[in-house]
Amino acid sequence: MTDLPAYLRPFVLGVLEGSDVRVDRLGEIDLYRPPGTARGGAILFVHGGPGPDGLEVMPRDWPVYKGYATAAARRGLVAAVVDHSLIHGLDRLVVAADEVEAAVAVLRSDPRVDPDRVGLWFFSGAGLLAGEWLDSRPDWLRFVALTYPLLATPPGVDDLVTAAEVIGKHKDLPVLLTRAGLEREELAGPVAEFVSAGGTALDIIDVPKGHHGFDMLDHTEESRAAVTKALDWAIAHLGEQPGDDGKLLVPPPPARKRATTPRRRTPAVAKAGVAVRETPVAAEPAIQQAPVAPPAPVAQAPLADFGTAPGIDLGTAPETPAARAISREHAAYAAHDLEAFLAMYSPTARIQLADGSELKGRRFLREYYRPRFDAGRCKSEVVQKITLGEWVVEHVNSYEDDGSTARLALYRVVDGLITDVEFRS
Repeated sequence: MTDLPAYLRPFVLGVLEGSDVRVDRLGEIDLYRPPGTARGGAILFVHGGPGPDGLEVMPRDWPVYKGYATAAARRGLVAAVVDHSLIHGLDRLVVAADEVEAAVAVLRSDPRVDPDRVGLWFFSGAGLLAGEWLDSRPDWLRFVALTYPLLATPPGVDDLVTAAEVIGKHKDLPVLLTRAGLEREELAGPVAEFVSAGGTALDIIDVPKGHHGFDMLDHTEESRAAVTKALDWAIAHLGEQPGDDGKLLVPPPPARKRATTPRRRTPAVAKAGVAVRETPVAAEPAIQQAPVAPPAPVAQAPLADFGTAPGIDLGTAPETPAARAISREHAAYAAHDLEAFLAMYSPTARIQLADGSELKGRRFLREYYRPRFDAGRCKSEVVQKITLGEWVVEHVNSYEDDGSTARLALYRVVDGLITDVEFRS
């Protein structure tokens, strides 16, 4: 075993592929399907990076990720592993974020998957991708798990949302951290900051004698217990395991009337102060369970609250899910709440400005809009609005220092998040 590269060493659970689990390869994604035809929850396993020099085997073919996916499928879930660009270098971080989001869409569209019960599990360097999901929290996301994660972007690398900044933002989102007691120093510090910021929003599995990559390097009872507990935690939060009363631990959300209707994301809430929690090192891995609070109801602001021109009748525009998402974005804009504003956008949203320039991704939106929010230059009025399915089109008057400008704004909303915007003067 020691002659093999670390990434080719066996998975600690010793799970082998068998006829009971079917594996389908779709582009860069491998889907692991359990026996039967029932529709259920799903997990996307997101590998880390960068990979070692001379890498010959891509991560979805590494025993560790094949093992996790096979173990999950044998417990009744559809599991997926995606090859993404982070394996080629941290300079591909933003590209990798796009690829992971695309993989999520493929997984949720699979006929065996309940699209409202999906979890994301990030390993090592992929921890840099987790912050975007902790920040936006689409309503189908049932949990986020991180195993020996990298949580601080190295100097010179374009960063995304930092996980420690947004952990606990959505009180109803379960988050699990599996941390190695013998973690590398450069990773251990940011993980400790993440734990301090997480407070009761975070469940933790400790592997006191585990190294970074313990699930393929340290073939011990401690490692096997940690992996098993993490899988149990994930499966329970997808509602697959019955409790003592025979009911699912996490009931699925109410059925949607139309599968094609964009789902509403849980609105952003202000991040409360959290207490630092010291976690004792145990001889055996133990999950520190934290209570999960129900999502808070959010009042919908009427159009008049963000400046609809008097005398204009917008009643002919149906109040569709897409229109409600745009209304929440407008309310955050008018309130100069930058984080609530950004939370309404997909992590890879594209905005084409009236001058022809383009912004892509929430990170660039933050850089563009922060000076405007800080300066209080966030005033506009909606003159007229029409809606059609995923699209909302508005005639808007925007007010800048030199007066008002009439613009046409086109928005596309998918799963409750804005994915595309075009402004035309």
